[in-house]
Amino acid sequence: MEPVQAIILGIIQGLTEFLPVSSSGHLVLFQHLFGLEEPELFFNISVHVGTLVAVVIFFRKEIQSIIVSLVRFSALLFKREVSFDDVWKDADVKLAILIVIGSIPTAFIGLMLHKVTDIMFSSIFLVGCALIVTGLFLWGTRWIKEEEDTPDFTIKNALVIGVVQGMAIIPGISRSGSTIVAGLFLGLSRETAARYSFLLSIPAIVGAEILSLREASLHALDGVTILGTITAGIVGYCALKLLVYIVKAGQMHLFSPYCWIVGIIALIWGW
Repeated sequence: MEPVQAIILGIIQGLTEFLPVSSSGHLVLFQHLFGLEEPELFFNISVHVGTLVAVVIFFRKEIQSIIVSLVRFSALLFKREVSFDDVWKDADVKLAILIVIGSIPTAFIGLMLHKVTDIMFSSIFLVGCALIVTGLFLWGTRWIKEEEDTPDFTIKNALVIGVVQGMAIIPGISRSGSTIVAGLFLGLSRETAARYSFLLSIPAIVGAEILSLREASLHALDGVTILGTITAGIVGYCALKLLVYIVKAGQMHLFSPYCWIVGIIALIWGW
């Protein structure tokens, strides 16, 4: 892979990991465009790590607050000053538990579909179909009106969003787009749906990279890979900031036409 290709793929990963247009789908399309018929697994892992770092930096205050609350609650639990019944009274501890609960169906689906990822990532036609579906999901947000009194975030909500995130292993299904849309349809506020979606992505990305790393060669780590990773991280941070603004403004449906256009092109290309 040439340095220019690495930079372009890093930009694509950074933009599409958070903008609701599917990073995996775009990486498949651009790798085919560059003639990289065999997916460069370690490079894909590396650019995903770059965007993972972007999430951690962007939500560093929330992550720090969750860690502090968990440590404090654990200490109080050890001293028997609180009980497990009090776990839902601390917002940060509750969020941490819901992230763990949401990660369970994601992990199960990811393991189930992991064996066929090579087939899915080699099909441009599948990417086209999935992008069109993503566009339909996003378009549906036009009719979602945020209520002043949003319902409480429940275990059921976390499980549903976790299942949706698991299905986003299909290239062309946007992870961020589908999980945020799922949260909105469940009645969550825009801010809550976006925050939970991105925090839920952290264990999902870490798990996927550990699973993929078993099949990758560390000898593939070179300057070109590092260049792509840094690019993905910087661009990803900017894209994340942009999407949070777009979600709060209720404008996610604006990405639908783009998904449909790219999806149709992929269908024609892969036919």
